[in-house]
Amino acid sequence: MKHQSLTGFRDVLPEEQPYWRTIEKKIAEITQLYGYQRIDPPILEETALFLRGVGTTTDIVEKEMYTFTDKGEKSVTLRPEFTAGVMRLYIENGMHTRPKPVKLYCVGPIFRYERPQAGRFRQHNQFNVEALGEQDPAIDVEIMSVAWQLYAELGFTGLQFQLNSTGCPECRPAYMKELRAYYHGHYDVICNDCKRRLDQNPLRLLDCKNESCQPVIAGAPVITNHLCKDCETHFSTLRNDLELLQRPYVINHKLVRGLDYYTKTVFEVWAHGIGSQNAMCGGGRYDGLVQQLGGPPTPGIGFGSGIERIIMSMKEQGLEPEPVPETQVFIVHSGNIARKPAVQLTFALRAEKIRTLLSFGQRSFKSQMREANRSGAAYVIILGEDEVAKNMASIKDLATGEQKIIPLDDVIAVLEERIWK
Repeated sequence: MKHQSLTGFRDVLPEEQPYWRTIEKKIAEITQLYGYQRIDPPILEETALFLRGVGTTTDIVEKEMYTFTDKGEKSVTLRPEFTAGVMRLYIENGMHTRPKPVKLYCVGPIFRYERPQAGRFRQHNQFNVEALGEQDPAIDVEIMSVAWQLYAELGFTGLQFQLNSTGCPECRPAYMKELRAYYHGHYDVICNDCKRRLDQNPLRLLDCKNESCQPVIAGAPVITNHLCKDCETHFSTLRNDLELLQRPYVINHKLVRGLDYYTKTVFEVWAHGIGSQNAMCGGGRYDGLVQQLGGPPTPGIGFGSGIERIIMSMKEQGLEPEPVPETQVFIVHSGNIARKPAVQLTFALRAEKIRTLLSFGQRSFKSQMREANRSGAAYVIILGEDEVAKNMASIKDLATGEQKIIPLDDVIAVLEERIWK
């Protein structure tokens, strides 16, 4: 029986690794530029953390979590998102005592049992950024700009923010009441999912993708008309800051996040020409989440961006990753006498940071030269029994075909001069 990867799980082969390395490099550079520090929460957490943090009425908790009972009879879950685990880490490790804002990021796999689709898998990797302890809308702009700059530096064009405010516990209840009343008036035409959400999670009604619900969504009450003074001031200041920085945005009244913990700012970054799924990332503010999980009152904002989604979009747009550095030297050897100096020279060159490959086995000279050409090496060092007996080596420039014999002891110096000049 041939074993295959599970549905929704995939192998990342060497050919795709340049995309991963390019994105990881950009993430490291940009987070350092903005002063964010890396953390690595565990993949496995207590199930109760997600029930309490993500919300029991969300699709993630109801349908998508990988949950099981471990050998200690404890219910545990492979993380379906980062933020709840980051908040647990923040509280448990006393990070609330650090100077504010506490600026963190992480990169790693998350797990959701959902229907695999383009750019999304049951195991997919996410770049996650969080800023904790600051209410100033300027930190909202900063978080949003981390995402913006990542996509801009990867080559995406036509970037635009989709923006909304979901209010706060002070102003949202009145809006929820009006939204429910409006939807009860259209109960006969909405889908079954929306009928369920109407009592459990009414804000998610605006996020429905069912075609029959779109006319109802279009006529629904707008939450930004119900914001309290604090939320309205925050939203207005955020928009002014984006205009100051000439960051284009569109207020999208249908934009709500699928998790219970969001308050005030919610946003996505859209890029030009990436198909029907325009959003490159999504995030927002969650000012009550730390307190909800047992920590002190702490405002926060963050976003998550799927790495596979970025790679898929780069390929669609023809955006090339940074090339993998090619082999610089290939060592060909012939005869038993030549084997020992060939091995020694290979590792001596690597000690000098010269990327070197050694031909293995007892293949013919012709076969080894074919391998050298396929490797992409700039130079071939040829060690035969005659050369070794004279303490010499032959060096060939594969680009020009030029070949000369030099003392074996001079090989490293000659290559360094040619490679690093």
